[in-house]
Amino acid sequence: MAELVLITGGAGFIGRYVARACLARGHRVRVIDSLIEQVHGSRAAPEGLDREVEMVVGDIRDTDVLSRALRGVDSVIHLAAEVGVGQSMYAVDRYVSVNDHGTAVLFQQLIDQPVRRVVVASSMSIYGEGLYRDADGRIIEDVVRVPRARPGDPWDPLDRQGRPLVPIPTPESKRPTLASVYALTKYVQERLTLTLTQAYGMEGVALRLWNAYGPGQALSNPYTGVLAIFASRLHNGQPPIIFEDGEQRRDFVHVEDVAEAFVLGLEHERAPGGVFNVGSGEDRSVSEVARLLASAMDRPIAPEIAGKARVGDIRHCIADISSITRELGFRPRKDFSRGLAELAEWVARQEARDRVQEARRELEARGLVA
Repeated sequence: MAELVLITGGAGFIGRYVARACLARGHRVRVIDSLIEQVHGSRAAPEGLDREVEMVVGDIRDTDVLSRALRGVDSVIHLAAEVGVGQSMYAVDRYVSVNDHGTAVLFQQLIDQPVRRVVVASSMSIYGEGLYRDADGRIIEDVVRVPRARPGDPWDPLDRQGRPLVPIPTPESKRPTLASVYALTKYVQERLTLTLTQAYGMEGVALRLWNAYGPGQALSNPYTGVLAIFASRLHNGQPPIIFEDGEQRRDFVHVEDVAEAFVLGLEHERAPGGVFNVGSGEDRSVSEVARLLASAMDRPIAPEIAGKARVGDIRHCIADISSITRELGFRPRKDFSRGLAELAEWVARQEARDRVQEARRELEARGLVA
């Protein structure tokens, strides 16, 4: 049944794709977004948002604006958040205010203006280090990274006997290990959604997103997704900067597949009360991804390996997407090489300010890179 869907943060990268996917399913879409400069630049209006979308410009923490945005709404997709592990470690008040206080303000309104369902964007960051297997075949889920004592020490976590642990796909059942302010705020968003929807007769769904990529990312935002950051550097003739040794493994999922997951979360009868990983089900090293992107962009520039770690970063986290596949029928469709080609084609038509070194200096000045 067609609904009026409010998407908070809906003018952002993922939000625009989710809005398009909802429109394609026959829903009406309203968006609330504060259009912050770090994401949207100096634009007075969001770029790439479908004309059929009703736009409300305002902060989710503004109760008057939010109350107007919620009028007549049937369901909410909650994307509004500050993103980025590194920046969250020094812009603490901003991240907690937008992500957690913003979610609290949303639900304070929903108590009086309840909706059918709320789907919240959570994050793989809440797992901290993903799931591992030791040399004896035992599953280890409480791995916590410690700073390297000497430059020659391994980057990968070790067991108590000093043997390397092997990363394996991480299911939703793994206990959270909150290693950054960003992770903390995303977990609070998730738990507020699931707790308060149940308490007030609404339906709640949490989607834990892995590394979304695709055309339309904010190339001048140095705290956005890693592929957009790499693309911005390459577009400006500079090498991508990779922390540690580049062998950390991640799952990269195309934004169109992410949007499909949100539609399933919004519509599927088995979604309420669920927490679902959203990834591609494939993992790659960060250095491999940097090389593949450089090739797709026809920029034969080798990445710069920093050999330093950022506080709050994790080593490996690989998505187990068997639950969302089994329960909701989610199947990623976008081939990674095709997705990179589309991203490269889009980036070639853009202008991007390279602010990566500026962000790195911010982190180093605060002792957050070692």
